[in-house]
Amino acid sequence: MQDPSFPRSRDLRLWAGAECTVNRVGDAWLDQARYNGFEDRIEDLDRLAALGIERLRLPLIWERVAPDGPATANWSWPDRAVKRLRELGVRPIAGLVHHGSGPPQTSLTDARFPELLAEYAAAVAQRFPDIDAYTPINEPLTTARFSGLYGVWYPHGRDDRTFVRCLLTEIQATVLAMRAVRRVNPQAMLVQTDDLGYTTVSGPQLQEQADFENHRRWLGYDLLCGRVTREHPLWDYLVRSGIGEGELQALVDEPCPPDILGINSYITSERFLDDRLELYPPHLHGGNGRHRYADVETARVHGAHIGGFAARLREACERYERPVAITEVHLGCTREEQLRWLHQAWQSAQKLRGEGLDVRAVTVWAAYGTFDWDSLVTREQGHYEPGLWDIRGGGTPRPTALAHLAADLGHGREPKHPVLAGPGWWQRELRLLYPHHGDLDSLEVIGQPVLITGATGTLGRAYARMCDVRGLPYKLLTRQDMDIADPASVAAALDRWQPWAVINTAGYVRVDDAENDPRNWRENVDGPVVLAAECARRGIRIMSFSSDLVFDGDKNAPYVETDEPRPLCAYGRTKAEAEQRLLAVAADTSLVIRTAAFFGPWDRHNFVTQALAAIRRGERWHAAADQWVSPTYVPDLVRTSLDLLIDGEHGIWHLANRGAVSWEQLARMAAEAAGLDHNMVQGRPGAELGWVACRPRFSALDSEKGVLMPTLEDGLVRYLDEVDTALLE
Repeated sequence: MQDPSFPRSRDLRLWAGAECTVNRVGDAWLDQARYNGFEDRIEDLDRLAALGIERLRLPLIWERVAPDGPATANWSWPDRAVKRLRELGVRPIAGLVHHGSGPPQTSLTDARFPELLAEYAAAVAQRFPDIDAYTPINEPLTTARFSGLYGVWYPHGRDDRTFVRCLLTEIQATVLAMRAVRRVNPQAMLVQTDDLGYTTVSGPQLQEQADFENHRRWLGYDLLCGRVTREHPLWDYLVRSGIGEGELQALVDEPCPPDILGINSYITSERFLDDRLELYPPHLHGGNGRHRYADVETARVHGAHIGGFAARLREACERYERPVAITEVHLGCTREEQLRWLHQAWQSAQKLRGEGLDVRAVTVWAAYGTFDWDSLVTREQGHYEPGLWDIRGGGTPRPTALAHLAADLGHGREPKHPVLAGPGWWQRELRLLYPHHGDLDSLEVIGQPVLITGATGTLGRAYARMCDVRGLPYKLLTRQDMDIADPASVAAALDRWQPWAVINTAGYVRVDDAENDPRNWRENVDGPVVLAAECARRGIRIMSFSSDLVFDGDKNAPYVETDEPRPLCAYGRTKAEAEQRLLAVAADTSLVIRTAAFFGPWDRHNFVTQALAAIRRGERWHAAADQWVSPTYVPDLVRTSLDLLIDGEHGIWHLANRGAVSWEQLARMAAEAAGLDHNMVQGRPGAELGWVACRPRFSALDSEKGVLMPTLEDGLVRYLDEVDTALLE
């Protein structure tokens, strides 16, 4: 089928969208556009247009614009957005309902819902007659499952009857909405999105269940296309579940086939059913009333790789013989995995176009991130996943590496980020959480390495551990491999390993000994500066580390990046000097992380681990009660700083877990969290603890660039989950 409003071009197109779910849980509405600030920043449209996008999935959400009906609609934001998109030359795809159930007076089981949505759609079309593409309801099948079958969203049904009624209501509403729109603009196109996750099984005994689920995933499209006749494999199921034959026949007689099939493919949507219950924890056990089985993500147990984008697009093209597009590409993960997911989506679409399939576009989704999708948007906990931009700075959204990749794709440039060469976690063996089913397919980690200095130190080993998990090739270097203060040694190492980045964790760390040891200056000033200069000459990025001890503690409020360093001790002076010199020789390629008070689960040489070990032995633990810091959970520091490095960030960043406590309070918090007697912690003045170097009274860290780290309380909980208990003995 060739459609004049969606002409097939020689090139794959880039579309975009901001996460815009407005869903209902009980009597509460959760609104992504308010969380991520998209509704407050009209300039976000300019940022998206600069990527080279052809179309934007524009949220004109019913519950937000006209909750009490079109007569009292608030068109202020839609008017501004549509006008600006016209000026930018970006064409919108109007989205009217996104995982929602409509305003308070209706729901997905309300017979009035279709006509009410059609009334709103008509009002949108009359106000914006030049909008030529609509998604009246995003992912109707997925929304019906969550709302009518799993009980997650309103109206919280948990049975087949509620599920099929929700779905049919959405399909009827889509049909009526498009009729209303086309009375204003006869050329308006339907871009219908849904998730097409595929179900596989461990053996033939569960094949019938898998067949049912694999038929069901097409049901929304089949209904719109008028395919659900008496011969359809789910006709009897629908009728048994309360759908009238006349309702189904009406869609057969007057179908509303999508002009573009929008495929949303997520790793978690590919499911595997396994009746070997002994392999899985009890919370994964379930069944269908006839068989007991576990329902898990395919990638976590299946030996073969998931089909992913290519398989789902191919299926849709062959089944309906209509144009398709990937209408959401997002992965809540570390940055390199987000990049690989998007890049592989684009490559899959390009490959299928090369085979002659009509794949029109790939949509970069969740442009400004998502909130609380880890709980399926059922709780407001503030769990944030960045997208193309990270909005946690509180001001102008910060572009991540995803924005740079999207711009390359949108402008026809070949992406060059070094992490793209490696396979995603879903392609590596570490994806498996359970014994694999069938032969194992796994790809090796490849690509340019990261060099990590400080092989014997806590931080160096932590970065190596995390690079293993994240599929980032690396070389962990000792002083013998590379002496960072020796230009010849540095040059030889960089020439040998050809890294794209260097993470410098080497340095002098004994704060009290630094007062009288000349190695402090060599390792903390000379070394980082030599390393940065050699990296700058080769265009290699470098990340190095500084300390809260560059401050004097007189501010009486947490320090941010632009506060002037005024160190009190020799160690602090070397760190402050290194910051200035490093940024002077390599301003655009150097990332300096100020952090403080490490604690982590992988070594015993940190304050929290030593405190807990002492208390468990029945010993009192003495800690400073008059010095306040922002403790840093090492895995959080490593994850966050690696993301910043991959993003190409530079300059000084503060990374510490959110919170300011005295050393005494930290020990008490850790003891309480571990179920130990916090009264075993004895607070004392720092001056009584034998310290030689002068330390600031208050050196808590905050950030004006972006508060990216979790809270201290959250870090302590995860520390206790992850720490090797042998370290606490």
